[in-house]
Amino acid sequence: MSASSDNSKSLFGYVAEFPTASDLYHAAEKVHEAGFRRWDVHTPYPVHGMDHAMGLGKSWLSAGVLVGGTTGFLFALFLQFFTQVSLYPTVVQGKPTNLFTMPAFFPVTFELTILFSGFTILFGLLAVIMLPRWNHPLFTSKLFEKATDDGFLMVIEARDPKFKKEKTHDFLQEIGAGKIEEVAN
Repeated sequence: MSASSDNSKSLFGYVAEFPTASDLYHAAEKVHEAGFRRWDVHTPYPVHGMDHAMGLGKSWLSAGVLVGGTTGFLFALFLQFFTQVSLYPTVVQGKPTNLFTMPAFFPVTFELTILFSGFTILFGLLAVIMLPRWNHPLFTSKLFEKATDDGFLMVIEARDPKFKKEKTHDFLQEIGAGKIEEVAN
């Protein structure tokens, strides 16, 4: 292993500050065009169009919620239909115990659809964003403290295949970064 790859192992990445949201937006376009894959931006408020500038596609969340909701819907129907029609037929006020009693199943079916959709969102996001995580290398950065106040920050991680310590630092300067800070693991 070379000395530069040893340094990148202990280096988490670079935090770069940009003067305005517009500058950060244009820098994000350039980083995306340069082919970086492991990077993110942090701003005190949402910046319109940033997803497009970063090259992010449609979120997987809607598909996950559809699967979770459908699972809850089918589970509720199975549970109610199996128990009240097949396993232990419950005759209420002379109504039949068959598929035509479906309207009675709607409240529970609706509730389990919503419940499973919510659980899919919660546990799916926790898995994707790798929480709970008690500490993150960015928490040691002085620049990162400004992310929720008045800073427009970009983080490029050292584990990115295109990351080269000196080249990435120079690239960040070229695209308009004011301050650039190294963050250790």
